[in-house]
Amino acid sequence: MRIGSRKPRRRLRVVGILVAVAALGVVGWLAFRVGPEPTVAIDTDRPAIGRATVVSARFLEPENGLTDVRLEVAQGDRVEPLGSETFTAGSWLPWFGDRGTAETVLAGTVGRDVQPWLVEGELTIRATAVRATGFLRPSRTVVEELRLPVRLTPPRLEVLSSQHYGRQGGSGAVRYRVGDTAVRSGVRAGGHESTGSPMPDGGAGERFVLYALPWNLDDRAEIRLFAEDDAGNRVEQPFLDLFKPRPPSTDRITITDAFLARVVPPIADRSPEVDTSAPLIDQYLVINGELRRAALDYIAELSRASTPTFLWSGPFVQMANSALRANFAQTRTYVYDGEVVDHQTHLGLDLASTARAPVPAPNAGRVLAAGWMTLYGNAVVIDHGGGLLSLSGHLSSIDVAEGELVERGQIIGRSGATGLAGGDHLHLEIFVHGQSVDPLEWLDGTWIENNITTKLSS
Repeated sequence: MRIGSRKPRRRLRVVGILVAVAALGVVGWLAFRVGPEPTVAIDTDRPAIGRATVVSARFLEPENGLTDVRLEVAQGDRVEPLGSETFTAGSWLPWFGDRGTAETVLAGTVGRDVQPWLVEGELTIRATAVRATGFLRPSRTVVEELRLPVRLTPPRLEVLSSQHYGRQGGSGAVRYRVGDTAVRSGVRAGGHESTGSPMPDGGAGERFVLYALPWNLDDRAEIRLFAEDDAGNRVEQPFLDLFKPRPPSTDRITITDAFLARVVPPIADRSPEVDTSAPLIDQYLVINGELRRAALDYIAELSRASTPTFLWSGPFVQMANSALRANFAQTRTYVYDGEVVDHQTHLGLDLASTARAPVPAPNAGRVLAAGWMTLYGNAVVIDHGGGLLSLSGHLSSIDVAEGELVERGQIIGRSGATGLAGGDHLHLEIFVHGQSVDPLEWLDGTWIENNITTKLSS
């Protein structure tokens, strides 16, 4: 019995020794392991420094955690902190206690507006991360640097064309020259920008732009030619010799239940934004307001695909034998059951002829969209180049497809009463860089010659 009892004790002793050795091994591994270095990534919202560039740094050390992070800007002997943080180290035993801070972001603004001591040349954005220490484990410091050019002088800007006459809600063209550092240029009219393109066969830095003057902008001082570099340095200057305000135009539209019953369901059934269980007048107001704005935003997005090359020539074509039923920039008051329920602005021409009259392509171009477009009903959007688009709406049928090249006057569909149309007609709308402008100008060959062709001729 005494001899036999020694074997289990020996086994227990061996197992205990093995467990102790394993435990010491784990403790030694935890004590001496180094782990990964912190990672640091620097990002900026511009590729250069000018008046104000936002700089950020992302710090990451998911295993051992961070203790100190810093972000700073340096030029010459001058160093300025942009931000810093210090964290309490977590437990060096990964299965016990807090692991510490694994990730953080520091951000700041760099530029002449914030650091007036900056000079043109180059500067350094420096981000520093310190890893948490542990039992017998040293700390680790990682430094990342990003060198960026400093540009504080705006690009050169020079107007080359002359005699620019603008009208509220109208459009035009201007030819100009920019310096080598310009990356964006064009015309700013209030909050709307029409961006320029290289002048075909032009000299170094020569640009042109078709520009839009919004129908609701009446301040001439807000219409400026501009040029901007990649650091955000910007120069603006006036160029219009004459600016004419647009006389107000109004209309009053009475909404009937019969009209609502005809136009609302076909649109609401295709529009998830509309609550079809609500009264028809409520659905109509969503379509006339929210969906109207969404359609204009969609067309503005389409305009970004416009080719810089002109595809059009000559005056735009009006639907044959048509009469003008509603004008551009007409402020409409909508009345239902004797009460005013809405106000919207009509931004095209309503042209009426016989029912299902042939609708011509206003000018040569490429079809960007052809199909259902909420309040416009069946519609065709054509890119004529240089940021110039046309929309033919309320069609009863469409005879062209997206991507198709069309000729000036080619039949693209038939007039109709789809969408929010009160009766059979064509809604013709013209856009310049996504902004609705007066179509009557583009139907006038003399206006095109005086305001577009001569401005872009060398």
